Amino acid sequence: MSEERVGFFTDTTVCIGCKACEVACKEWNAIPEDGLSLSAMSYDNTQALGASTWRHVAFIEQPKPEGRTQLPLADEESGDGEMRWLMSSDVCKHCTHAACLDVCPTGSLFRTEFGTVVVQEDICNGCGYCVPACPYGVIEQRPHDGRAFKCTLCYDRLGAGQEPACAKACPTESIQFGPLDELRERAALRVDQLHEAGTTEARLYGADPDNGVGGDGAFFLLLDRPEVYGLPPDPVVTTRDLPTMWKHAGVAALSVLGGLAACFAVSGRPGTGRGRR
Repeated sequence: MSEERVGFFTDTTVCIGCKACEVACKEWNAIPEDGLSLSAMSYDNTQALGASTWRHVAFIEQPKPEGRTQLPLADEESGDGEMRWLMSSDVCKHCTHAACLDVCPTGSLFRTEFGTVVVQEDICNGCGYCVPACPYGVIEQRPHDGRAFKCTLCYDRLGAGQEPACAKACPTESIQFGPLDELRERAALRVDQLHEAGTTEARLYGADPDNGVGGDGAFFLLLDRPEVYGLPPDPVVTTRDLPTMWKHAGVAALSVLGGLAACFAVSGRPGTGRGRR
C-alpha cells in the first residue's frame, strides 16, 4: 500500500446519540432509506448495521456502576438519577485480516491504498460468501438484487484528500479519523485519562494489532463489555484455517492420485491381465 493506513477511533464516552453520522453517511453515499418505522427499542430505529445502514448508533440504557458519583460527558442521567445511557456509533471494522476478502470469488472486495476494505458493487455477483465470513456480521445483501454492501470509509472522499462524511459531521468528535497508528496512541492516552478520573471500566476494543483479526481499522473506546454494545468479545478471522485445510486437501489428493497411478502400473504389467494363463 502506497498510502499510510487510516481508520476510525470512536470514543463512545462523548457520543450524544445525535445520529448526525448516520445522516451524513446516507447523504454522501446515496444509501436507500431504512429504519423509518418504530422498532420499540428505545431511540434505535435502525437496530443494526446492514446493506442500507453503514453507520448505526446504538442506545443502551443501564444502571449506573456502583460507587460512581461522576459520569462521563455522554452519560445522561434519567429522572431518578440511577440510570445512564451508553451510546456508540458502529461501523465496518476494516479488518487487517479480512475474511470477506479471502472468500470473494470475483475480486469485488479489495484492499485500497489506504488499508481499507471496499466492495465494488458493479463487480459483486451476489454469491453472498462474504456475509457469513465476516466475524462482526457487518456485510449484508440487498434483497432486490443480492449484491453486498457495507461502509467504504468514504473511499471517494479519501482520494480527494477529505475525511469521511460521518467523522466530519460528528459534533463532539466522538468519531475521529486519521492515521491508524496516531489514533491508537491517542486512544491509549484517553483511556489513561478516564482511569485517572475514576472511570476504571473504560477499555479499548479492536485496537490491539494482535487480536483475532490482526487489529481493526475502526476501533472503539467502550465503557462496558463488548457484548453490551452488540460486539463479539473475541472476534477471529473466519478463514484462519483455510491454509491448513488446503494443505490437508492437497495431501489427500496426492494420495489418491498416487494410489490410482499404482493401480494403473500394476494392471499394465505382463501377466497381470485377466484371461492370461
